[in-house]
Amino acid sequence: MKKTAYLLMLALSVVIGSGLNAQQSCCDRKGVRQEEAKTCCKQDCIYCFTVKDIDGKDVKLDKYKGKVLLIVNVASKCGLTPQYEGLEKLYRKYKDRGFEILAFPCNQFLGQEPDDNAQIRRFCSDKYDVSFPLFDKIDVNGKDESPLYTFLKAKAPFKGYPKGTEKFAEQLTQIHKQTGSGYEQGDAIKWNFGKFLVSKDGKTITRYEPMVTPEQLEKDIQVLLE
Repeated sequence: MKKTAYLLMLALSVVIGSGLNAQQSCCDRKGVRQEEAKTCCKQDCIYCFTVKDIDGKDVKLDKYKGKVLLIVNVASKCGLTPQYEGLEKLYRKYKDRGFEILAFPCNQFLGQEPDDNAQIRRFCSDKYDVSFPLFDKIDVNGKDESPLYTFLKAKAPFKGYPKGTEKFAEQLTQIHKQTGSGYEQGDAIKWNFGKFLVSKDGKTITRYEPMVTPEQLEKDIQVLLE
């Protein structure tokens, strides 16, 4: 019940985030499963990564060359899950101009994505009519984190929450301390619906914290599409 209360407080917090441009290289980042990240780091872009789609098939990210990408870790049972609606609206509005959303389910935040891939896809289709690509469930933090996310976090590290979000930040810190996740530390993804906006050349990556809504990203997406 305490965890549920914390989650409800998080979902109801009214906060405004901002993007953070990346400067740090991932080549020297410590961790495991990082060889792929190091190789891609030499190219300074995301296109050498291969990920699995929600059907378990390999997808080379170089298929998205020349497109603006929004990469999001998603969950079906989170207070922020309604962001799916805003994401789908953005996708339908800008997909014909070269915009793609890549959604990666993740169960690392209070177990809010417990279902298998088939159930996740059905939920997204039935509840939010999602048409953008869904991918295999992954870890975004820790020893088993996806090399793609190791790269993204290194290129766009966490630099603190924006002004006015102190209450949210404290709530989130307490959640992670109580669960022992450690995600309040360093560059860890802080919650479901963290976002990375990637330029057409795959090199400029901007990070947005979970409370930043899809609607708040629209102007930044428009700039990159020009």
